[in-house]
Amino acid sequence: MIENKKKPNPIDIHVGSRIRLRRTMLGMSQEKLGENLGITFQQIQKYEKGTNRVGASRLQNISSILNVPVSFFFEDAPGENTGNQPGMAEASSSNYVVDFLSSSEGLQLNRSFVKISDPKVRRKLVDLVKALAAEAEE
Repeated sequence: MIENKKKPNPIDIHVGSRIRLRRTMLGMSQEKLGENLGITFQQIQKYEKGTNRVGASRLQNISSILNVPVSFFFEDAPGENTGNQPGMAEASSSNYVVDFLSSSEGLQLNRSFVKISDPKVRRKLVDLVKALAAEAEE
């Protein structure tokens, strides 16, 4: 069972992916986050891959820099008895949102969409995307 020691813990992988998600949502580079923390971008890469575990004080600093509560990094985390917790059905169904925002296209769409101030234009854009998606299903 020695090979398991080399495999990152699923929680560490999840926390790292949430760090990456939030960092990219803000348009922040690994270099900039590392600079704010006083560490190298290579260390940020290791955190984001789950290769290196993020310590409690460092995670607190990251949450402050990325302007989210520490709990953000543990949302939808793999764990025991998640199916028995109330509200978990909604949380697991939100994984597609994380996947979407983790993609380059999703990030570009999200950043551009929030810049549209006119609610009518936003509504029409949503209607357009729904129509295109329905067309693709046919």
